[in-house]
Amino acid sequence: MKATKQALPAYAVTQSPLSEAQVSEFAERGYLVFDLDVSSDFLDSLVARVEPCYPEDHRLNPTAPARAQDAWKRIDEVRQLAVLPLALGALEQLFGRRALPFQTLNFPIGTRQATHSDIVHFNSIPSGFMAGVWVALEDIDLDNGPLQYYPGSHLLPEYAMQDFDLEPSYDNYRFYEENIKALVEARGLQHEFGTIKRGQALIWHANLLHGGAAQTDLSRSRHSQVTHYYFEDCEYYTPMHSGAEGLSLRDPFWIPATAEFSLPEDRPVSRLKRFVRRFIR
Repeated sequence: MKATKQALPAYAVTQSPLSEAQVSEFAERGYLVFDLDVSSDFLDSLVARVEPCYPEDHRLNPTAPARAQDAWKRIDEVRQLAVLPLALGALEQLFGRRALPFQTLNFPIGTRQATHSDIVHFNSIPSGFMAGVWVALEDIDLDNGPLQYYPGSHLLPEYAMQDFDLEPSYDNYRFYEENIKALVEARGLQHEFGTIKRGQALIWHANLLHGGAAQTDLSRSRHSQVTHYYFEDCEYYTPMHSGAEGLSLRDPFWIPATAEFSLPEDRPVSRLKRFVRRFIR
């Protein structure tokens, strides 16, 4: 039997929390850093509760990159951060549509992920209505693996695998990364680092080129949470699974507004996925 389509959650939203200058900065640079005004106790609890969710190889070797995907399904602090009214209000102000969170990723150390655009993983019709919010759960500096991004690169064309004569497939993802690296070098793009304070968030446009900088001090952690958002009144699809035969449409399950929720039978609470190592450089 076909699952019933999920009603849009009744999120609490902080209306227009950003200044005109902040909105203009995001339009020009493709990212924005702002304070979330969350308590230290809340962040302590979130970090402590997510820690056991990381894979065993990370617990045995804390320098091994790891992630916990969709921990909001079992850890309510993760869900609360994903539906924070201030973040939802900022996103709505920047994109002009209601923000709908659909995925969380938690990290204990830097990802060292190669430069990419989220457009290759998530897109929408009309295009570009996807954003990420990266929250620092501790102070992040140049030594413990900050986010690395290229201001203004969100204004470049949206590059899919086919633009590099690649068949859409994760088997070809490393070739996509090589082409993006060549593109950055050819255009002389200059990167910046997300050295932000605990409790601050960095919103980035889906087409902003970004990745994870090298973590030079492997004795340190770099706890963070990423939430991905689509926006209302769009269709959603996965470019990596889309080809000449058509788009691979998505039916996202929106992260609930409250702790009282149940997942459809086809979306069970499964064991948290391990990080796919071929995406780490």
